[in-house]
Amino acid sequence: QVQLVESGGGLVQAGGSLRLSCAASGRTFSSYAMGWFRQAPGKEREFVAATSRSGGTTYYSDSVKGRFTISRDNAKNTVYLQMNDLKPEDTALYYCAADQYGVSRSSDYWGQGTQVTVSS
Repeated sequence: QVQLVESGGGLVQAGGSLRLSCAASGRTFSSYAMGWFRQAPGKEREFVAATSRSGGTTYYSDSVKGRFTISRDNAKNTVYLQMNDLKPEDTALYYCAADQYGVSRSSDYWGQGTQVTVSS
């Protein structure tokens, strides 16, 4: 069982930056691939970024590649999403997910979400 708690969301102007954090409970954090998804009003939840168990491999959606960076600290049971050059279309509720076999929209564990709002 893994419990996830996101933080770090907020209101920022276009071009600004935010750093999201997702703290996980349990002693097996390093056994899980971790990822970030987002959902804007009226839209489906979409993949943003993911990292392997060790953090050595990362994946990004085309819409955030080059602007967002996912990282993890297994000693702190935390995964991060550094978001730079934010755009109004990045506005969404951001969720972190954990899965032993790779994150997807059907992953086992999800946080409650943190709101990111980017003003133009």
